[in-house]
Amino acid sequence: MRRDRGFTLIELLVVIAIIALLIGILLPSLAGARAAGRAMKSASNCRTIAQGVTIYTVSERYFPAAYLYPKDPDSLEWRLVDQVESHPTPGNGYLHWSQFLFENGGLPEEAFKNPAAVRGGAPATNPGPDADNWEPGQVNGTGGSQGTSQPIDRQVKRMGYTGNAAIFPRNKFNGSGPRKNQFVNPSLVDGSQSGASKTILAAEFISTGDWSVIGASAGGGFESKSHRAISPFLGISSGSATYSEPPGGPRFYYPTTQAVKPLAQVPAYAIDTPNLSLLNCVGRSHPGKGSDKVDGGAGAFAFVDGHAETMHVKETLRRRLWGDGFYSLTGDNRIKKGWGPNGGTNPDAP
Repeated sequence: MRRDRGFTLIELLVVIAIIALLIGILLPSLAGARAAGRAMKSASNCRTIAQGVTIYTVSERYFPAAYLYPKDPDSLEWRLVDQVESHPTPGNGYLHWSQFLFENGGLPEEAFKNPAAVRGGAPATNPGPDADNWEPGQVNGTGGSQGTSQPIDRQVKRMGYTGNAAIFPRNKFNGSGPRKNQFVNPSLVDGSQSGASKTILAAEFISTGDWSVIGASAGGGFESKSHRAISPFLGISSGSATYSEPPGGPRFYYPTTQAVKPLAQVPAYAIDTPNLSLLNCVGRSHPGKGSDKVDGGAGAFAFVDGHAETMHVKETLRRRLWGDGFYSLTGDNRIKKGWGPNGGTNPDAP
């Protein structure tokens, strides 16, 4: 009688070893494919946001403000008289630019999430009653802790992206300093030397494992500053305190790439740290190229003309992609040629 022959122990071990080897070869490729997919999705979200902003400007004639102080705790109404240096009624929360695109422009809330970021993005400054919308250690704008019901910001729950503050004004339309905010008409960008195709509109917030980088130290925890747009420029005499820059000009300049710290050195509360370039708060969520690969990778950037690119934040400085003017500030808001307060040559040029 013929008996079927089974596998020997050695044959089984060989098969297992081959399978383990194949898994070891394939896993990095699969991880790379997933990372590339996240980068593509983030770039797609950037394009969606840029297209939503374009639709908004067609009807409103200006780019939206990064945020406004509402006149009451619940509505979307605001008054110009309330737009001053400090929040006159903190209990009213913030009215964020995403609300105009989400509520009125029909953009899906998912479009504001970066798929490579922790929980898709930074929490609102005032997340409201749902504890899931808060981060550990977060306090809101009135000192409340996780789950505090009021105030609640009018914005999407998670912000993976931020605006270029030269285009998205803050709400300091009635400030006391030499510079105030003003709304920006798209024609200023379209008619500039860089034009709409070479001027960044929005960028990813940096994601470093928690959201303290996009926050300010407050009450033993941190207060999220996801409502802020990111200023790419510095003032000759004021540094990052650009509202204090004298109105003559041109008085603003691009920082050098050395102003962008290695990812591991970006400090907590970077968005609220004086004289630290706010460009440390954007990008680096996706695989990079060459030397940029070891410096945190690349980020997705949306442009005023509606297209998106993925690159390291330093490349945006080398190519001067943040615009030719600090359009959202009053006075002469042109950007100096060269780099640094003395208009020196570009040390990053090849």
